[in-house]
Amino acid sequence: MKEQLPSLSLRLSRLVAQIYPDLDPDILSSLIIDAFWPEGTTRRKRGRVAGNNLWSEQDALVITYGNSIIDGAHRPLDLLNDFLRRYLKGALNAVHILPFFPYTSDDGFAVSDFRAVNPQLGDWPDIRRISEEFKLMSDLVLNHVSSQGSWFNAYLQGKHPYDKFFFEASPDDDLSEVVRPRTTPLLQKVETSRGPRHVWCTFSHDQIDLDFRNPEVLLEFLRIIRLHVDNGVEIIRLDAVAFLWKEVGSPSIHLPQTHAIIQLMRVLCDYAAEKIILLTETNVPKAENLSYFGKGQEAHAIYNFPLPPLILHAMMSGSVQYLRRWQRGMPPAPMGCAYLNFTASHDGIGMRPAEGLLPDDEKQRVIETVKDLGGLVSMRALPDGGESPYELNTTFFEAMSRTFHGSDDHHIARFICSQTIVMSLEGIPAFYIHSLLATPNDHEQVAYRGMNRGINRHRWDYPTLRALLDDPHTPQAQVLSGLSERLQIRKRQPAFHPNATQLTINIGDDRIFAVWRQSIDRRQSIFALHNVSDAQVTVQTSDINMIDDEHWADLLTGASFHPEDETVTLAPYQCLWISNGQ
Repeated sequence: MKEQLPSLSLRLSRLVAQIYPDLDPDILSSLIIDAFWPEGTTRRKRGRVAGNNLWSEQDALVITYGNSIIDGAHRPLDLLNDFLRRYLKGALNAVHILPFFPYTSDDGFAVSDFRAVNPQLGDWPDIRRISEEFKLMSDLVLNHVSSQGSWFNAYLQGKHPYDKFFFEASPDDDLSEVVRPRTTPLLQKVETSRGPRHVWCTFSHDQIDLDFRNPEVLLEFLRIIRLHVDNGVEIIRLDAVAFLWKEVGSPSIHLPQTHAIIQLMRVLCDYAAEKIILLTETNVPKAENLSYFGKGQEAHAIYNFPLPPLILHAMMSGSVQYLRRWQRGMPPAPMGCAYLNFTASHDGIGMRPAEGLLPDDEKQRVIETVKDLGGLVSMRALPDGGESPYELNTTFFEAMSRTFHGSDDHHIARFICSQTIVMSLEGIPAFYIHSLLATPNDHEQVAYRGMNRGINRHRWDYPTLRALLDDPHTPQAQVLSGLSERLQIRKRQPAFHPNATQLTINIGDDRIFAVWRQSIDRRQSIFALHNVSDAQVTVQTSDINMIDDEHWADLLTGASFHPEDETVTLAPYQCLWISNGQ
């Protein structure tokens, strides 16, 4: 007899009891259901069963700000829509538009109104138009809000329910264990209608942390998720979610209540009529990051944060030693889950995920090379009062302009190789718009905005950009064309399904990063080989185990290979996708 799964109400009540043990779980569960499914919406009778059908080999994502492309005349969201349809359709099918709400700082991550689109970008109809042709990801900036927004102003005035929306602490509290990504003071003194208070600020004093011990905060964010979904959003990115739950005297990161809240959101998504994917953003070391899969019942997807620093090191050093060692130890994503693979985003290249994966001297070589290229380094505060490199600030394209040994003529080939690794691995590939557009470091933005991350947040003038893309001799045209061609090939290969089997191959030469992918139905195999060096490298075919009596060919060039051939030769920074076809 088939086992009866717990009902929606029962599953929610169990989680509510973990998060809010002092409240009536049945009453709060009912309020949660009403918040997520207001009148006029419907839900599934049974929750989705975890499977691999939420995504496919056709999925690939571009990450962009709503105003990464401007012209001074049209709404930036209209320009973005035009760019997506004109240049990316057929290569990528999904877009992450970074916070598109009114804000006061941090390029959108100090939200002042969660229910509106920033009028400088456009409006909700512009968002919906993009979602009609591309899968859309939005940001749920749920750890904090702007100090100048309506929620915090109502808190200062003691207005219900916002008077209990923000996390307060005392300067006398023991906060020595708190883990933070910034060096600014954790607490900020503010004057309220009830007298002076000290509010918790994980990121900056313009970003005031919310207090999820108050269930009204959770309910409000569930209503906000519903607003996003009703406007065409399919992927919800839980920004800075690791810091969600705070407790004085603890590290205030990865606490059990945080994981339980994600599990609660996952249950709601499983019962939603719409397809909703939860993606957690946790820029932390490997084991901590993997914990957000839970037992397959938390996030649908997590960022593969070790990839950027490890690929950066591999391309700069010409050795995949550390990248391969890490990849061999990575588990496949649980059923119903996937990795999001990337090398660059709107933030810098995080160095915390490299902890325990890259030796300190190798990390230092990467840092010094990035600085030699004009890149910057952002620091984080340590509990002992010291500082440690938190992220490298540079565009990934600029970082590929040289190796540990200096500059050469392989810049574009080296960069495309780095992005091809992202395409080859288990998971969903994602590309920052400035990687697709070969954008150099923007030091003017650093000076103008007064922050290191401005170096990686250039705003392209659309007529200028189109002229560059129309000229086949420019880096912009060569990179976008090269990556688009590979993405169009990739999307036709079942062996590149995000959950297709993967095995890391030890070629015996540290210059070659190699993985074997096999489609879920086991019909297609792809041996993905990547030469990360500036030298020609010969590989023994015995190392890649091509099956006899099948036709093997490189998907990228069409060149044929035979199991009886003794060797395969790769030019500097060449990639091969050797497949037995379909």
